[in-house]
Amino acid sequence: MLRFLDAGESHGRSIVAILEGLPFGIPVNSEIIDKELYRRRMGYGRSARMDIESDQVRIISGVRMGVTLGSPIALEVRNAESEKWEKVMSVEAKQNIPVLTQLRPSHADLAGAIKYGTRDVRTILERASARETVGRVSAGAIAKSFLRIFDIEIYSHVLSVNKVQARIDYESLNIEFLKKADQDPMRCLDPEASQQMIREIDEAREKGDSLGGVFEVIAFGIPIGLGSHVQWDRRLDGRIAASIMSIQAIKGVEIGCGFTLSGMRGSEAADQIYHEEGKGFRHSSNRAGGIEGGITNGEPVVARAAMKPIPTLTSPLDSIDLCNKKRIKAAVERADVCAVPAAAVIAESALAFVLADALLEKLGGDNIEEMKERYQTLKRFQANF
Repeated sequence: MLRFLDAGESHGRSIVAILEGLPFGIPVNSEIIDKELYRRRMGYGRSARMDIESDQVRIISGVRMGVTLGSPIALEVRNAESEKWEKVMSVEAKQNIPVLTQLRPSHADLAGAIKYGTRDVRTILERASARETVGRVSAGAIAKSFLRIFDIEIYSHVLSVNKVQARIDYESLNIEFLKKADQDPMRCLDPEASQQMIREIDEAREKGDSLGGVFEVIAFGIPIGLGSHVQWDRRLDGRIAASIMSIQAIKGVEIGCGFTLSGMRGSEAADQIYHEEGKGFRHSSNRAGGIEGGITNGEPVVARAAMKPIPTLTSPLDSIDLCNKKRIKAAVERADVCAVPAAAVIAESALAFVLADALLEKLGGDNIEEMKERYQTLKRFQANF
């Protein structure tokens, strides 16, 4: 139902994105998208590039008078330093420039170079860069605008950096509390843990090292019935996991209590069901993360992801030269010490895209007004089932 493509290199002219499949009538403007792009640059531990890139979107097509047209939406975000890299990133005939052959451990450099048969690692690293996420955050901002019409809201927060764990009272974890995450430099809801995370980042920076961590993304207002159990590729938890896992440096995704459930007895792990007159079925807990059998069950959808430390280090590791096979130091590109807060924001867009796609599957329709009518019918049916 919903399709998204992006293109562009880290130091090329622009990142561009095309989003197709949304109905007519969704409120969209550049301010909505720019706000999400700004949030993507947030977080203590980011590189100096975050101060250089303003990341302002240009809506090229698919929006008129502040609403979507139902046609493909094209978006462009210019790279601020593209002029400095014009020769290196030239799209014309090959320029006389030195090739980059210093491989960086834990990057796409080696695997990508061998796969595509190139002796210049820059051919790989420019597209493998997390700069690519500008495109998906731009598209995700529009997906969020669509979901907001149906009172679906998505928030995120940081649970850990390195070995520092936030203490979260899940009984009080509501939308208003989650909104406070953006006010913290680590996007962490535990102020004491946030300060410890900052100290860990400062220490890692002094040593030329980097840190990873874990974040959580939560979607509120989800109706019962998105996704399906009938085929593997229609299960919503699988689709969410794939979308979030595709974010650079993400190495693990869990839905709800995830791996913790493996250490519980069945009587502890289950979310018991009850019924409220006029409101429908509810659960006493949400260890399943809002999805059972690949289908949303009416509870908030919860996903957590583990991000590895960014492998580009200012104190580079020993490595190999791609061409002469000699031992060298790995290449050093400008990179973050810690990007877990930003990755959480990107994951909001990754989740928003999947949920928007699933909602379109459920409701159908070519304009937002007919979809709103169908949604109200769905909610009444579920409340009275």
